[in-house]
Amino acid sequence: MNIDISRRSFLAGATALAGTGLVIGFDRAGALAGQGAQQFNPFVRIDSDGVVTVLIKHFEMGQGTTTGLTTLIAEELDADWDAVEIEFAPAHPDYNNLFFQVQATGGSTAMANSFMQYRQAGAAARAMLVAAAAEAWGVSADAIRVENGMIRSGDRSAGFGEFVAAASAMTPPAEPTLKDPSQFTLIGRERLARKDSRAKTDGSAVFSMDVRLPGMVHAVILRPANIGAKLKSFDASGAADLPGYIDAKALPTSHGVAVYAKSTWAAIQARDAITAEWDLSEAETRSTEEIAAAHMALLDAPEYETREGGDRSATAAAISDAANVVEADFFVPYLTHSPMEPLSCTIEPTETGVRVHDGCQMPGLTQPYVAGVLGIEPSNVEVNTLYAGGSFGRRGTFTADYTTEAAMAFALMGGNIPVKLVWTREDDFVGGRYRPMAAHRVRVGVDDEGGILGWDHRVATQSLFKGTAFEQAAVKDGIDQTSVEGVNNTPYPIPMMSVGLSDGQSPNTVLWWRSVGHTHTAYAMEVVMDMVAEAAGRDPVDYRLALLAGDDKRQQRMAGVLKLATEKAGWGEPLPEGRFRGVAVHESFHSFVAEVAEVSVTDGRVKIEKIICAVDCGVAVNPDVIRAQMEGGIGYGLGAAMRNQVTFTEGSVDQSNFHDYEPLLITDIGAIEVHIVPSAEPPTGVGEPGLPPSLPAVANAIYAATGRRLLSMPWSNEVDFA
Repeated sequence: MNIDISRRSFLAGATALAGTGLVIGFDRAGALAGQGAQQFNPFVRIDSDGVVTVLIKHFEMGQGTTTGLTTLIAEELDADWDAVEIEFAPAHPDYNNLFFQVQATGGSTAMANSFMQYRQAGAAARAMLVAAAAEAWGVSADAIRVENGMIRSGDRSAGFGEFVAAASAMTPPAEPTLKDPSQFTLIGRERLARKDSRAKTDGSAVFSMDVRLPGMVHAVILRPANIGAKLKSFDASGAADLPGYIDAKALPTSHGVAVYAKSTWAAIQARDAITAEWDLSEAETRSTEEIAAAHMALLDAPEYETREGGDRSATAAAISDAANVVEADFFVPYLTHSPMEPLSCTIEPTETGVRVHDGCQMPGLTQPYVAGVLGIEPSNVEVNTLYAGGSFGRRGTFTADYTTEAAMAFALMGGNIPVKLVWTREDDFVGGRYRPMAAHRVRVGVDDEGGILGWDHRVATQSLFKGTAFEQAAVKDGIDQTSVEGVNNTPYPIPMMSVGLSDGQSPNTVLWWRSVGHTHTAYAMEVVMDMVAEAAGRDPVDYRLALLAGDDKRQQRMAGVLKLATEKAGWGEPLPEGRFRGVAVHESFHSFVAEVAEVSVTDGRVKIEKIICAVDCGVAVNPDVIRAQMEGGIGYGLGAAMRNQVTFTEGSVDQSNFHDYEPLLITDIGAIEVHIVPSAEPPTGVGEPGLPPSLPAVANAIYAATGRRLLSMPWSNEVDFA
């Protein structure tokens, strides 16, 4: 989902910071801070030893927020990087995502919405320390230097800790002076040790699965095989004599049975011994072939015209006059998120309410949903955010699904003992939230000189946002913008373009998946763009660059990454025998990514040898993190495209774990090379934009190698991989 990054958004962040005032010696998580520690603003705390603690408002699921946000504070504060510590922020409006207006991580917005806010926070704390030192030493603030955690003037020097008490009594500047980019020493540094690496290496990092509390009861949920089914009755007598079994209770939603035991394993064993009868009247009971056929049928008569000024009849007339017509139907299946750490959540009682221990992606939703289940005020729901072993969108649901279930399980046990709920990986397949199935139909008219006369693009996919709390923000005139993003707003200046949309219908629950709608729209756009270039008799890179030759900034940035990627890949130069290339370029989350894929074919088996990636994401705060995210997004997307799908037999999921839903293997890709375009533009997304162009780049390379256009996924249905 694209989020607009505007001057207004940045100013809103600065205003929010300036209005918070000074909080002395109090950690918003509710505990007293360390001895002599002062919280200068919601994001910066410094103790009497000079240790700086950065409050991280975006949780860490592997994407590098703990490093990125800390870099911004440390840069403007001129802190000693090795002496800066991190702490996840509590649930509080001070830590809202400025784009969403709720405390949440997602949409590749962490750096984009925090860049100015965290820099302002660091600069404000630095100004207060400088003012305190200047007053103590009897010099002007201009005579003070701050370097690597030390304050100096003449032959005097001291650490931050010496002035913490005095600085905390100062009034924070409303508009602290920020560094000029030429003064950066941390922002943009090629190698900067990640703040989460040591804890994850030595085992001190605490994930939600690690939580153990005295007297804790473990729970799992018995779920129906068909999503949307409701419980009619259950029989737990078969579990009564199993070791560790405690009890089983129907969820008030009728969507499952909470099974309690003294350990998660005991709860799983007990669940397997319980039988239940389900009402399927509102459940999905179709098989994949039927659901897919329904999606394809929707392409015949789109419900919405989504592109402003689009005229389906005029586009059809333009295509009918074309010398050549390029046509393609695309299909992509349901997918799971499958983070390495399965979902879990622990809820314990407190004196005033409850404490939720979770790798929490959206505290701003967890608070009200848990409060609603328990009948308490949201302010009495404390959220202890922990590390998360991946998410890819799964931990950020519209209804806080697994934390809400944990709250129900907690309440059903009386609400006075801690309850830990675990979703096994099998649970997430059966009752999870899927990347929706999607179908595309594209017809493009090409004239004798290779020019595009008309482009008719139709999409059928299940809406992510309709019927959710976010519908008002993401659905306009009945159109879920995420269903057509990447097509509807393409930077290519395509004349006579019409984009039609129909909403696929199913009780199957869907959710954003890494890069949201771009997971399928980029694929259709960039494979068709290669087909159009071929019909025009043009090189696919030259053809794209000709389309992107205008003065529009988006086109210029898109052309820039395409030129860099193809230059680094040696596009146009001879390849070794048996090697073939493909290319794709796409804008998502306001970042621009181009990729050149190189594949080989041996004995009919395809091997992805290399991906050359170029990215323009504005100011590169942490280049090493950016490269890691590009690599991760490319690998995640290609692993799914090569062999993954979620299928149904009479509404029941066929897959259950990694034995039949195989993730990317280390041998699947030979090498990934990432190049970053230098930029002074505001930072934009990096967690997701690497994924969309990787799929069409490889598909286009496979076409060059085999002559086979891959228009549906997974590719393993048509291609053997080495």
